[in-house]
Amino acid sequence: MNPDAALPDEAIQVVHRSDSSGTTNIFTGYLTQISPDWESRVGKGKEVEWPVGVGGQGNDGVAAVVQQQAGSIGYVELSYAIESGLAMATLENKAGNFVIPSLESTSAAAVGVTFPDDLRFSVSNSDGADAYPIVGATWILVFDKMKDAAKVDILKAWLTWSLNQGTAVAEELGYAPLSDELKALALAKVNAITAF
Repeated sequence: MNPDAALPDEAIQVVHRSDSSGTTNIFTGYLTQISPDWESRVGKGKEVEWPVGVGGQGNDGVAAVVQQQAGSIGYVELSYAIESGLAMATLENKAGNFVIPSLESTSAAAVGVTFPDDLRFSVSNSDGADAYPIVGATWILVFDKMKDAAKVDILKAWLTWSLNQGTAVAEELGYAPLSDELKALALAKVNAITAF
């Protein structure tokens, strides 16, 4: 893909998480989508048997090894990469476009997606033209019926704030906002929470 690039003549060291990690699940899930060989030999999960490489504990452990050892490549969540000033890979997405990881390209992965009623989804390897291909979501799990009406009101107010005004705070922390479509679906779920 980069025939004119002048790369150093040194071995590449793969750095992966040594602990159970949602980031590993997202990364290996993407690899299973694009590589039948990866899917059959390694698979996806919070923990996998890595065929090569060295492990680092948490995002900070992976980042430390990558930053300290020349020729290393690893993965961390976007917010950590931004905060740590790590160099990030521009990847070719499913639409054939090369995209740099950013809050915008993360959000773009959820644009135009049809989401299931239960909101259990993956937007990794999205069809979106502007989407970064390795993307994951974070969920908040709540009961749809609760005993205490006062707690229901407080929870709904907080979740509604989080999905609206709280988006700015999340962006400051390096987390991408939901697409308008997904935000509307999440707000409908919040509005459906009731007391019994």
